[in-house]
Amino acid sequence: MSAFLSSQPGSAIVTTLRAAGCVFAEDEAQLLVASACTPEELAVMVERRVAGEPLEHVLGWAEFCGLRIAVDPGVFVPRRRTALLVEQAARLARRGSVVLDLCCGSGAVGVAIAAAVDGVELHAAELEPAAARCAARNVGAVGGHVHQGDLYGALPAALRGRVDVLVVNAPYVPTEAIALMPPEARDHEPRIALDGGADGLDVQRRVAAGAGEWLAPGGHLLIETSRRQAPLTEADFACNGLDPRTVGSAELDATVVIGAMTGRPQGE
Repeated sequence: MSAFLSSQPGSAIVTTLRAAGCVFAEDEAQLLVASACTPEELAVMVERRVAGEPLEHVLGWAEFCGLRIAVDPGVFVPRRRTALLVEQAARLARRGSVVLDLCCGSGAVGVAIAAAVDGVELHAAELEPAAARCAARNVGAVGGHVHQGDLYGALPAALRGRVDVLVVNAPYVPTEAIALMPPEARDHEPRIALDGGADGLDVQRRVAAGAGEWLAPGGHLLIETSRRQAPLTEADFACNGLDPRTVGSAELDATVVIGAMTGRPQGE
């Protein structure tokens, strides 16, 4: 299909995408052309993109940490900034570590950790059915296991007290800020994957409160958050027996709070 693109002076596809507001129209056109098997399929894909559907949903995959992750329509698209979460988790994991990707969406974070650290035992959990099905394909491809349900309620009892690295990209956008997000996100990704409640920290609080029951001695909880929210996330960690620290990346515009399991809630 690449000849189809190059044969068009000025590239009608690039022009169409640019007119629709696609900033990286040339790159997107190349990806769409490479993915389509026929001109008819390409036309449908371009129409979907012009209508505002995320490129990753149109292609059926997202690039994340150098990997191609399957992403179905209606599933949260992994963000570039979340590479910091993967990087920090991979530093704590080793062969034989039990890694749990909670609120896993497509399973991208867990899969990227498994790619970076050989021999981990990977589990992932997700509430939203479409995302859980998508994650099953991605996580299953690297020998991991996906559990569907609400946070820790999805997990088998055998994992209790065994998790070495608990990694979470929970929703942390305050409810009132959802309307300010790009249409690609607010119109095409599940609200449950974006809305973190009034201050954005509702799900994070639930994760921190239950972590002690599932972490192994010396285990770590890692949560992606924002620079502004990090002090509150740290406070929640400390109140639940986790010794917190915050790591940030200006390049990725990313913030991760890491808590080491001490078993001593603040004030004891």
